[in-house]
Amino acid sequence: MSLFDTFKSGSTILVISNLTIAELESAPQAVRDILLSVPIDHIEFIEFTEEANDLADTYLQEGVVSKKSRVDAQHIATATISRVDVLVSWNFKHIVNLERIHGYNSVNLRLGYPILEIRTPIEVIDYED
Repeated sequence: MSLFDTFKSGSTILVISNLTIAELESAPQAVRDILLSVPIDHIEFIEFTEEANDLADTYLQEGVVSKKSRVDAQHIATATISRVDVLVSWNFKHIVNLERIHGYNSVNLRLGYPILEIRTPIEVIDYED
């Protein structure tokens, strides 16, 4: 079962931010269609806020990622502020990277935010025997 199948079935809720929606506007139609295939009642929409912007700025100031990766830092901060269970990504350079994960979570803990689980899609799919 694919990750998006779990969203379609409702066994997992897709949490998506306005940042992601903005990025998808320039994505190929086939990619947008995947998101549109998830029933709206299986999606939770979250917003990039001023608090998330401040947290993203802290990630940049602390050198977790460079200023060129501001949008990645904003995604992490939005997920952290919204207290999502898991952020899932294929971005190994700036997001699903052990050194970066430790950096994000070090900042989070120091500022009183929870640790954010950051995983690849393969790590969160339930493989039945």
